[in-house]
Formats: sequence, structure tokens, C-alpha cells
Amino acid sequence: MSDQFSTAAPAERLDRDAPAPLHAQVSEQIRARIVSGEWPPHYRLRSEPELAVDLGISRGTLRRALATLIRDGLLVQVRGRGTYVTSTAIEPSIAQKLTTLSEDFARQGVTVSTQVRSHQVMAAPSPVAALLDLRPGQSVLRLERLRATADGPVAWLVNYVRLDLAPGIEDADLADQSLFGLLENEYRLKISTGRRTFTATAAAGEVAGALGVPDGFPLLYLEQITYLDDGRPIEYSDVWIHSERMRVTSLLSRR
Repeated sequence: MSDQFSTAAPAERLDRDAPAPLHAQVSEQIRARIVSGEWPPHYRLRSEPELAVDLGISRGTLRRALATLIRDGLLVQVRGRGTYVTSTAIEPSIAQKLTTLSEDFARQGVTVSTQVRSHQVMAAPSPVAALLDLRPGQSVLRLERLRATADGPVAWLVNYVRLDLAPGIEDADLADQSLFGLLENEYRLKISTGRRTFTATAAAGEVAGALGVPDGFPLLYLEQITYLDDGRPIEYSDVWIHSERMRVTSLLSRR
């Protein structure tokens, strides 16, 4: 296995006249190497000066490309040791950015399938109605979906969406598109902020069956409320994550 970026070929593929900036082109080239397995988990990249020279770009451009992949969980930098490809466990950005799992999977180049297991209009349960600022008994869309990769089920999602803000969304096909993308692109709603709470939990009942794990299996549970730019809540969700197939990484700064 080569320990370098391949001196000439990537630089030749950079199109300096393309609309996409150079740093975006470089990050996509590196992403392709990681996703294809050419650069496996724990692979250490060459030093920044060497990579920049090989690519014929500035170190600043290279750092922007690497920063994108670090943000997306494909690379990690270890002080004094270098930059490494992360492990094969999926590391989404959901701990630091308001993205959906499907958006994170797509950004990391992971092929994912979504099954809509249940899709119904119902009166919002009292706790959900309170969180979404709805009147008692007001209707919501309740979705049950299962996301899976080639390795098997990864996450079981239950979403409640306000119908008064997205009328007709109950007729949409949410097996092939992101819920957030639909709300933003079709309904022109501006999703702005969200609150996510992560806890450990044990698999049981329907959730265990959907994820294909035994009762008592350790899962990561995520509770989320999503808000529009005017402060109105638009969606509440419960998400159970297979702890051996996906992990959540936070990128933190002290200052």
C-alpha cells in the first residue's frame, strides 16, 4: 500500500477554472480514497508540506480541504503525530451540526437505505404537543423509519412533524429524501436551530427488533427538537442508534 498521495495524478485532475474551489476538489479526492478503501482506517497521511507540494497547492488550501474532512468525521488530527483516517465506525456530525443522518451519510460517501415502516397522521401525544407548541389533540405526521448500511441496521427513527407548518407532507415519499431537505426545499421553511440530548439506553421490544439486536443490547438514544428561524418548533424526534455501527464524535475548541 502506498504511503503517499500519488505525486502527479491528483494534481493533474485539479481544475483551476472549475466553479468548485480547489480546496473542495482536494477534499473530494481524499474522500474518494477513504471511501474506496485505498486509504483504510488508521492510515496516516503524509505531512502537510509534502501533500501541498504533491498537489501543487498552498498549505492554506490543503488545510481547508483537510478541515472539511475532519469536520465530517473522516479524518482526525493527533497533535505531534499527524493526520489519520478514522475508524470504520460511522462518525456523523450530529453532535456539532444540525444535520440529518441521511445528510451525514451522504457527506461521508456511505450508501444508506431507508425504509418507512409507519407513516400516519395522528393527534400529537401530550408530551410531543407541549414540545412542539401545539394545542392538545392537534395533528402531526408520525414517521417510523429504519436506516441501514451494507453492514445492517444503523438507526431507528421516530419523527413527529407539525402539519400546520407543512401541510400535505403526509403524502411525501420520505424513503428517498431527507426530511430537513423536504421542509427547506418544498416548504421553504428555514431550519435554524435544534436541541439534541444523547443518553445510553438498552434495546428492547420494537426497537431491538428493528435494529436486529437482542434485548439489553447497548444503544445510543438521541432526543431532538428542531426550530425554525422564527423560533417555532417544527419537528420532534426519537432516534435509537446501533452503538457498534455508528458513533458520535464531537469536535471541540477550548476558546
